[in-house]
Amino acid sequence: MTPQDLEQLKEDYVKDGQINVPLEKVQEQLEIFTKGIPHIKLVRPCTKGDGITNISTEIYDDLTYEFEEALENNRLMKFVPASGAASRMFHKLQSVLAKMGDVYRDKLEEGATAGDEECKAVLEFIDNIDKFAFYPELVGIMSDKGLDINSFLDKGYYNEILNYTLNPEGLDYANQPKGCIIFHSYHGKTRTAFEEHLEEAVNYTRIGDSPAKVHFTISPEYSELINTIMRPAIKRYELRGIKIDVSYSHQKSSTDTIAVDHDNKPFKDDDGHLIFRPAGHGALIENLYEVNGDIVFIKNIDNVVPERLRGTTYLYKRILAGYLLRMQSKIFTYLRAIDAGQISLPTINSIKEFAQSELSIQFDESFEKPSLDEKLRILKEKLNRPIRVCGMVKNEGHPGGGPFWVEAQDGTVSLQIVEKTQIDVNNDEQRKILEASTHFNPVDLVCGIRNYKGNRFYLPDYRNLDSGLITIKSKDGRELKALELPGLWNGGMANWITIFIEVPKITFTPVKEINDLLKEEHQPGV
Repeated sequence: MTPQDLEQLKEDYVKDGQINVPLEKVQEQLEIFTKGIPHIKLVRPCTKGDGITNISTEIYDDLTYEFEEALENNRLMKFVPASGAASRMFHKLQSVLAKMGDVYRDKLEEGATAGDEECKAVLEFIDNIDKFAFYPELVGIMSDKGLDINSFLDKGYYNEILNYTLNPEGLDYANQPKGCIIFHSYHGKTRTAFEEHLEEAVNYTRIGDSPAKVHFTISPEYSELINTIMRPAIKRYELRGIKIDVSYSHQKSSTDTIAVDHDNKPFKDDDGHLIFRPAGHGALIENLYEVNGDIVFIKNIDNVVPERLRGTTYLYKRILAGYLLRMQSKIFTYLRAIDAGQISLPTINSIKEFAQSELSIQFDESFEKPSLDEKLRILKEKLNRPIRVCGMVKNEGHPGGGPFWVEAQDGTVSLQIVEKTQIDVNNDEQRKILEASTHFNPVDLVCGIRNYKGNRFYLPDYRNLDSGLITIKSKDGRELKALELPGLWNGGMANWITIFIEVPKITFTPVKEINDLLKEEHQPGV
């Protein structure tokens, strides 16, 4: 790095009131680019009975009791990563508008007939536009500008409809956070994704007069826009006597990573300044630590269903949390007994059996050799960790991560959520294991982030720093290499106690593209 680069780092070390990336972190990141990030080594996919726990309906009532007891003790809250923009949702619409200039139906049909997926998506959007919950608002905005949406539909000319959906003269949806998009309608009233998460929070993070607690990670530039949605929504709950404690945080600039060129040299903009980029949702592990929570539900901003389908979602939130609380109680009992010195060899064997059978923790042969004190040290080290219970749905072709048994570089095997990008698909053995996967990660987590003494775990200590991701991005028309930190529920939680439980598919209803809102589960129904 040049003297000018080092001076820039020094000047930017404190920016906007927070510490930015120091030199030693930059050096570590440059080394990662040079060495590369090793692929994850899959051992086998997790299946029911082998990594994915089966919960009998016979204990649902008991688990619900555990959940409700924690609810009464005000231990529960919700954490929603919500800083992502909706641009990906509308990418196909934007692309067609940019490429065609004038978007006529006959052009779209011609493209769709030739197999153009973007043209197909625009046709589906237009032909079903009145089924979107935001349709009345779109009609109203266009009407205020003297434009009749039906006249454009009749003519088969769609530029204005797309413009007023995507751009600032209209709804501006392509430039807003995904949480600000209107997802559902209820007898003329609508809810954005943000509002749907509030509704979920009041149904499973509160009881009686206690407030529902929900935390959103957002981008600072959208704070005021989000407040225009959230303030009146919270007020409506207050008028019903329901309290909601909503908090926000931003991804820290101190977690940004330096960009490099194809030769792994620091990438600079046209003015010669170093370029840093946000390091992906893995950086949010610090935000999760700082919410000062206890039992925390984590769910993506786009995974919500209308009220008519909420019963199953709420049931399994209770079951997942109840199961975590049951396992956590057993762990805490064992750890307190170890501290008190109330442990015999038979008890050690019982703890080990519990860890293996209930928590999928593996022990190597060396565990049988150490002294009693060493066995206790190993058991305590393996049990005194954050714990997460993760819902898993049957794999029906969704892109994204899944549950696997993974072998670390030191030879230990553990349960992990793995993304396809982490796997060497050119290796026949690894590809076959991937293809044999039966379940998918819907990001439906319940986390216990306090230890048996009631103190918070410092969550960044439990990451696998070798499981990040190097991606190709661009700036000013030039390609660059970007580094993402270990994903929040991938490498970011690699050294947590992990339990996988199958949940019904109806609990997973993501909206990755705008036309996903046309699926039956997002429509009002009967």
